[in-house]
Amino acid sequence: MILCFEIGGSRIRAAVSVGGMLQGLGEVATPTGVEAFLAALNGFVRPGLRGVAVSIAGMVDPVSGRLRVANIGYLDGRRVAEEWVAALALPVLVLNDADCFALAEAVLGSGRGHTTVFGIILGTGVGGGLVIDGKVVTGVGGFAGEWGHGPVVASPALRCGCGLTGCLETVGGARGIERLHLALQGAAVASEAIVAGWRSGEPAAVATVARWLDLVSGPLALVLNVVGAGIVPVGGGLGNAPDLVAALDRAVRSRVLRQTQGPLVVCAERSVDAGLHGAAVAGAAAFAAGVRD
Repeated sequence: MILCFEIGGSRIRAAVSVGGMLQGLGEVATPTGVEAFLAALNGFVRPGLRGVAVSIAGMVDPVSGRLRVANIGYLDGRRVAEEWVAALALPVLVLNDADCFALAEAVLGSGRGHTTVFGIILGTGVGGGLVIDGKVVTGVGGFAGEWGHGPVVASPALRCGCGLTGCLETVGGARGIERLHLALQGAAVASEAIVAGWRSGEPAAVATVARWLDLVSGPLALVLNVVGAGIVPVGGGLGNAPDLVAALDRAVRSRVLRQTQGPLVVCAERSVDAGLHGAAVAGAAAFAAGVRD
């Protein structure tokens, strides 16, 4: 049995993976301090566990082990795996949530049968994870797959939370398309309404989505030319709109070097519980190999 956690700024969800099958254990609100946080995790520990695998909205430096996380301030900068091994008395593996999503899709979802999978998140922001031969590529500092950052958008040139200006993060996700619509049309409209307006042919929404497709498909095509991914599962809020994902697929396939008749950018199959599924897959491999943290 592997104890799996999906940790976000507002809630912690838990499950055990038994023979690759997830059994939900419930959820708790994310505590406001370190001691209460560890107590919450410990509350799900039970006899017979081989280890703990964690999906979290943050980056883990593979060299230092330090976590960079924006929405749980008391964990930022800590060597959380080391601390949790001591607190839980079990081997612990901590992974980025987008990496877990990509791994879940590569092994259990739309990426099955593909050597290289680039999973992308188009939700509150823009995230991604790269999986090659069933293994997550973390890269130096743990930042591999972060295609949402870098000054690639000249107009509208919006300031990003990372400190740069013109990141795809500012216009690419669900909140991003809302910012884009505001910049282009002067109206504050929810992403769901923008997509619905695009479907119905509303001129302002059609113009915004056309610009969005142009801005997102170019950087994504460049990434795919570099990494050679055979499939791109899409998660997050915008990934729940199959027609929008299909339009992005057409735009990307018109820009990549490798020409294919079949779809390249597709809706994810494991969007629900992706963090838990990915953590379970990674934990099974790591603990079988004797990795402790």
